[in-house]
Amino acid sequence: MTARVVAPLVVGLLMLGLWEAVVRVAAIPPYILPGPLLVARTLVSDWSTLWPALLITLTITVQALAAAVVVGVLLAILFSLSRWIELSFFPYAIILQVTPIVAIAPLIIAWVDDVNISLLICAWLVAFFPILSNTVLGLRSVDRNLLDLFDLYGAGRWRTLVDLRLPAALPYFLGGLRISGGLALIGAVVAEFVAGSGGRESGLAYRILESGYQLKIPRMFAALVLISVAGIAIYLVLSLLSHLLLRRWHESALGSDS
Repeated sequence: MTARVVAPLVVGLLMLGLWEAVVRVAAIPPYILPGPLLVARTLVSDWSTLWPALLITLTITVQALAAAVVVGVLLAILFSLSRWIELSFFPYAIILQVTPIVAIAPLIIAWVDDVNISLLICAWLVAFFPILSNTVLGLRSVDRNLLDLFDLYGAGRWRTLVDLRLPAALPYFLGGLRISGGLALIGAVVAEFVAGSGGRESGLAYRILESGYQLKIPRMFAALVLISVAGIAIYLVLSLLSHLLLRRWHESALGSDS
C-alpha cells in the first residue's frame, strides 16, 4: 500500500519540478504556460470564484451518476427478464453511447428550457451505458449449475433474480460504476462548454472559457486542476465503495488485500 501511494507521488513531484524548471529557464510568459507554483497561488487567490463553480459541476455529475444508476440497473434487470426486450431496445442504447455528446448537446440545450436539466441529461447520456452493459453482463454470467440448483428447488424468476442474479452481478455493476463516475464528470464539463452559460450559476467549464477569453491562463489551469482532482476523488470513492461491498467474498477484492 505504501508503494502504491509513494511511487506516484514521487513521479508527480518530479514532473511538477521539471515543469517549473522549464518555465523558469525558458522564461515562458504565464499567459502561454504558467508554472505550477503560479497555478497554486491562483488556485488560492481565485478560490472564491472557482469553489462555487466546482460545486455546480459536481452537483450535475452526482445527479447524472445517480440517474444513470437507477435507469441503467432497471433496464438491465428488464433486459435479463426478457430476451425480446433486450433485442428490441439494447441497440438504441448503443446508438446513444456511440453518438458524440458534443454533436447532440446543442439540440438538447435548445429543446430543454432549463439549462441545469439539459446539462444533467447530457451527462446522463454519457454515464448510463457502462452501468447498463456491465450489469446486463453480470446478470447473464451466473453459474449454470447454480441456476439449475435454484430451478431444482422450485425458486421462481424473481427469487432467482434477487437471491442469485443480482448478487452475482454486483462486481460487474461496481466496475461499470467506476467507469461511469468519470464519464459523468466528462459529460457535465462538455455540456457546460456547449451551453456556455455565464453568471454565478456557472460550472468550471465556463470558468475555463472565461479565463481563455480574458487571457487569465493561470486561472484556466487552476480550474483544470480542480476538474482532475474531482475526477480522481470520484474514482477513489467508488473504488472504496466497491472494496467495502466485495472484500468479504469476491476474489477481486480478496486479492487486493494480499
